[in-house]
Amino acid sequence: MRARTVGVGCAGLLFALALTGCQDAPDDAATPPATRVSPSGYGAAFLAVGECSSRGRTSFGEVGCRSESAVARVLARHDGDTSDGPACPGGTDFVLHISENRPGKSPAPSRGYACMRNLEPPHPGDPGAGGGPRTVVGDCVYGVGEGQVRETACNGSGESAPQYRVWSAVRARDRCPPSTALYVALGGGEPVGCAVRL
Repeated sequence: MRARTVGVGCAGLLFALALTGCQDAPDDAATPPATRVSPSGYGAAFLAVGECSSRGRTSFGEVGCRSESAVARVLARHDGDTSDGPACPGGTDFVLHISENRPGKSPAPSRGYACMRNLEPPHPGDPGAGGGPRTVVGDCVYGVGEGQVRETACNGSGESAPQYRVWSAVRARDRCPPSTALYVALGGGEPVGCAVRL
């Protein structure tokens, strides 16, 4: 059977047809809108690696990781936009886009993003959990029509049942095993995900 090609898109969990995806695209359901913040005094940079955040209705704040209001920890922090910067590491549950005013600096706010992991389950960024900002080996997807797929939980607890599972990541399609039914763009050094039908 010929394998179909589906690429991971940069806008939520909707995957575009081209094999040129973006590893660090945010999950629409888990990603908050861009937030204007001020440093809180916990460190030299707002939400530096290892620091924790609280979650409000419309914004996130930096809090001590032992605080009762702490909900997520920063796994990685990068300046610029997700489309230009490094991909978030595995285990990232959501991406927090940050616009920060730094005293004494340029009047234009500094832009960046933090790769966040929830302090407690659920962890949608774990392989097979059905979410997170990137598709990784172990994730499952289902077709949504016109050559597009979305990620869903492999255990069937999502809104839609899984149809394919990404079993391996390789440098090129010809390195996928013969059982591959779908190619998924993952980005990185091994950008092709080899998915099998469930």
